Amino acid sequence: MPGSQTRSRARDRNNVLNRPEFISLNQPPRREQAVGEGRGGSGSRRPVFRQQSQQEDPGGRGSRESSDAAEGSPKEASRFPEQDCMQLNPTFRGIAINSLLAIDISLSKRLGMCVGAHGPGAPLRSMVTLLALTGHALPWIFGTLICLWRSSTLAGQEVLVNLLLALILDLMTVAGMQKLVKRKGPWDFPPGFLDYIAMDVYSFPAAHASRAAMVSKFLLNHLVLAVPLRILLYLWAFLVGVSRVLLGKHHLSDVGCGFALGFLHFSLVESVWLDSATCQILLSIGTLNWTPLL
Repeated sequence: MPGSQTRSRARDRNNVLNRPEFISLNQPPRREQAVGEGRGGSGSRRPVFRQQSQQEDPGGRGSRESSDAAEGSPKEASRFPEQDCMQLNPTFRGIAINSLLAIDISLSKRLGMCVGAHGPGAPLRSMVTLLALTGHALPWIFGTLICLWRSSTLAGQEVLVNLLLALILDLMTVAGMQKLVKRKGPWDFPPGFLDYIAMDVYSFPAAHASRAAMVSKFLLNHLVLAVPLRILLYLWAFLVGVSRVLLGKHHLSDVGCGFALGFLHFSLVESVWLDSATCQILLSIGTLNWTPLL
């Protein structure tokens, strides 16, 4: 035993790592020592170690506090709105979509020449407003009901009933999509009284454009019109959509999606077209005349 102890002492003496300048290399880090002491149950040494580390490394404390703050930053960032947070690594798809939206908003605001009483298109504001009113839901629904009441032929009543159902379908679908998306117009004007009645409160999609496209396609398909009238009908539908952009109510993308949605409504109504017998049953229910059902 004494011989082995002397040999181990000699080995330790000859070891380079036992020199004073290399003693720190053999010792574990202070953080690991603190963890080991905490696990061993000696909780009384933990405050002493913290006090020593604070006195020896005041700069390290600031770095640790900054790192802890960085770790807690997601919780703090969640309190802020999403649009106020910057994405450091956006995808190509996100960049393209944001660029298109920015171009859409910029062009829509530049085309809003009839916005306000002192805009560049102020002299044309009344005419543009009247043109936009021709695509409103109330004139078309009440006009269809009056024509249906005055109609005396089965073929005319069949066309008018399907047109009325197409107008109701367009009104409800656009109102539901606007309520779901909740996109505001380029100038963020409050909706008017007629807009509230027709449930045309938000910007996307454009209800007037959808209705104009659906009605024009419906009339062109079921009425025999001359070529000039057919061209005027298409031109009317296009100008109704443009008028809403000139008035600052919709973006260009809202009008484009409104046109596409109007053609989709027309295709849907044509696929589920109600025949004359079904239309007569609906008319008898609506007028409280039950004789056709007997």
